[in-house]
Amino acid sequence: MSDVRVTVQRDSEREERVVTTGTTAAALFDGERSVVAARVAGQLKDLSYELADGDEVEPVEITSEDGLNILRHSTAHVMAQAVQELFPEAKLGIGPPIKDGFYYDFDVEKPFTPEDLKRIEKKMQEIQKRGQRFSRRVTNDEDARAELADEPYKLELIGLKGSAAEAAEGASAEVGAGELTIYDNLDAKTGELCWKDLCRGPHLPSTRVIPAFKLMRSAAAYWRGSEKNKQLQRIYGTAWPTKDQLKAYLDFLVEAEKRDHRKLGAELDLFSIPEELGSGLAVFHPKGGIVRREMETYSRRRHEVAGYEFVNTPHISKEQLFETSGHLPNYADAMFPPLEFDGQNYRLKAMNCPMHNLIFRARGRSYRELPLRMFEFGTVYRYEKSGVVHGLTRARGFTQDDSHIYCTKEQMADELDSLLTFVLDLLRDYGLNDFELELSTRDPESDKFIGEDAEWEEATDALRQAAEKQGLPLVPDPGGAAYYGPKISVQAKDAIGRSWQMSTIQVDFQQPKRFGLEYTAADGSKQQPVMIHRALFGSIERFFAVLLEHYAGAFPVWLAPVQATGIPIGDAHVPYLEEFAAEAREKGLRIEVDSSADRMQKKIRNAQKSKVPYMIIVGDEDMANGSVSFRYRDGSQKNGIPREQAIAEMLDAVERRAQV
Repeated sequence: MSDVRVTVQRDSEREERVVTTGTTAAALFDGERSVVAARVAGQLKDLSYELADGDEVEPVEITSEDGLNILRHSTAHVMAQAVQELFPEAKLGIGPPIKDGFYYDFDVEKPFTPEDLKRIEKKMQEIQKRGQRFSRRVTNDEDARAELADEPYKLELIGLKGSAAEAAEGASAEVGAGELTIYDNLDAKTGELCWKDLCRGPHLPSTRVIPAFKLMRSAAAYWRGSEKNKQLQRIYGTAWPTKDQLKAYLDFLVEAEKRDHRKLGAELDLFSIPEELGSGLAVFHPKGGIVRREMETYSRRRHEVAGYEFVNTPHISKEQLFETSGHLPNYADAMFPPLEFDGQNYRLKAMNCPMHNLIFRARGRSYRELPLRMFEFGTVYRYEKSGVVHGLTRARGFTQDDSHIYCTKEQMADELDSLLTFVLDLLRDYGLNDFELELSTRDPESDKFIGEDAEWEEATDALRQAAEKQGLPLVPDPGGAAYYGPKISVQAKDAIGRSWQMSTIQVDFQQPKRFGLEYTAADGSKQQPVMIHRALFGSIERFFAVLLEHYAGAFPVWLAPVQATGIPIGDAHVPYLEEFAAEAREKGLRIEVDSSADRMQKKIRNAQKSKVPYMIIVGDEDMANGSVSFRYRDGSQKNGIPREQAIAEMLDAVERRAQV
């Protein structure tokens, strides 16, 4: 046998190895149980891959992002096998890995029940214990069609091979532009075929390598994500490298469910989404309105200090406006259908920037006015598909805290630097402190993006430099830019470690060009301004939801809809509390007095359920001494506080935006 020379790459370390012909990646990493695949010349390979001379090989551990995806996709195959063993008539859709788990779509006669999921999970455990081998097999379109003749959705994917990634979410896990492959699940002892699926891979060596998994739920899903197609049944699951990690994830989900903004919104009487209005269209109740007002008021004040000018624009416009901006050709699927009257098509506003361009263009502009910073709480409407609408975090009608800055190219770097600092400081004021930045750039292979290469390079470099000055992790997002320019997104982690996309900053050379925007430069020439798009909250509704979940409904004092509840020990103490509450209200505090017929302990429980920061308890001794007693959210208490001092403590907490 001849020798094969390979290089093993581990982080920055390189090791030259000489092995015999036919040696597999599994043999190269023999004894390393955490290694589940290999990356060869940048391509993920099964451990059964036979090494070739000159290969550069990197081990892929199960705990890495690629390793987790391989684990979860392999588990999705086990789930699909279990479904077809229990429901032989089930037809296979798509089963990709997703964040924290996987799913698989099935065409079945009846929706899956919770009892069905238990049966499927038990069958999966049986398959896992059998240790079936995942075996890759190259095929061609003709043979694959013959072999999968009873799987209509797989046949459709074969026909879409070259554009599968765009044709259906998750389809890239099944087929791509390269060779077509099928993965066989083979009996560990006999090598007999147990099940097969069209798939690009790679996979784990065997089902026995799957450490821990659980099925979560089932839901309806349209084939290829289109409401025009048949509705399939989707089963979601999760898989982890250890049982402890699975348990930690399930515990995390329990905590996340407690914090679900939709649940808290109803419990705390903050907002609702009435069926009569439609999916994704929320109404804020009085208490939710207070939180929203405080959020907006503080933001407005900070923007005024930073030199922003406030504008207002209508909710509807002629369709041509969005043709000019480039949104209609590039964004039509996310816009509501046109409304026709006066012989013209009108559109509900899906974004504010085109109207801000009209304000800039309304009169001549001088370089002395730049940078010009426009700001609007502008309500927009997006046609989100029913399957993705989710409470306030993915809505169809929402208000953006939208800003558009017009500046010269010379001002762009400083403006981006100050913008990003302003955004991060303001987010910190609302209680978010753990950030990373994401730089979204264009895909040079896609025709979605407009503008010249040089413009994109200049805009991208300016954003990158501004981001690097913040000293935060900077994550690349290739292909994630808007059609008109690159962007920086601020990703913020909440109290339980979930990452949320918050503010975005985008550099745009294209819309000023399309709208013919110009200013008079110092030398008298006409120049085109740079346009910077900036949303701080993203949308007020979504930011409201993020804060609600971050604080689990227990807002800091300045945002709490009710900052204090007066609880009298007896009826005789009500007038004293009412007098104290009136003094506090005059100072701007939001205080209620519970004068109901409930017993004191029930009043305390009600205030705790409402997550009120301060409970103000008054009895005979407090009345005699001109004082009150505080009971805090954690159950601790401070007694005999002089009235003036009590009001001062609450006002100080508001001023400092403190949590109590």
